[in-house]
Amino acid sequence: MTEAPTRRDDRKLDAGALRALAHPLRVQLFDILSQYGPQTASSLAERTGESSGATSYHLRALAKQELIREIPDRGSARERWWERADKAVSFDSPEALATPSGKAATQMIMNEFLGRRQQQLMRHVSEQIAAGDHADDGTSSITTAHIHLTPEQARDMIRRLSAVVDEVVAGARGHEQEPDRSPFTVRVDVFALPEDGDGR
Repeated sequence: MTEAPTRRDDRKLDAGALRALAHPLRVQLFDILSQYGPQTASSLAERTGESSGATSYHLRALAKQELIREIPDRGSARERWWERADKAVSFDSPEALATPSGKAATQMIMNEFLGRRQQQLMRHVSEQIAAGDHADDGTSSITTAHIHLTPEQARDMIRRLSAVVDEVVAGARGHEQEPDRSPFTVRVDVFALPEDGDGR
């Protein structure tokens, strides 16, 4: 269970980091910083509908676990800027998943992340449909494939897909502020379907 394709240097979140992140607003703040780049407590308050006092409090809690960090050379004493830490994070820490509280925190965090992804996907689909045929400019794709694979074939496909995503992410890093760039999200979902065919 990773928030980005798994790499050897991914940070596996320990129990302390999971506890710090296991709050709906903190997941939202972490996700906004991941997707849209640096923000202030005030800009995050506008995006989330919360007070800047609340966002500031939760930002400090995330920073304490080094999930995010302050940008020291940007802003002022009154308006601090925050950004996501560089490393991808992984939620499959054996230490955390060995305890009921770790499992509960992981489940809550994954539910929040995936719920946000689904809302974003459905908004995109609704906006494309509302805009009509001319809305498809070739910059989005929603594709589903159903295949039968061996475990090794599944692992190989995941490695290859992750390599493509890693390559593009590495090439784009550092260019976020260029005027022709927009935030995109990439989802690569690969998993075995349940044997009983129940998709719930």
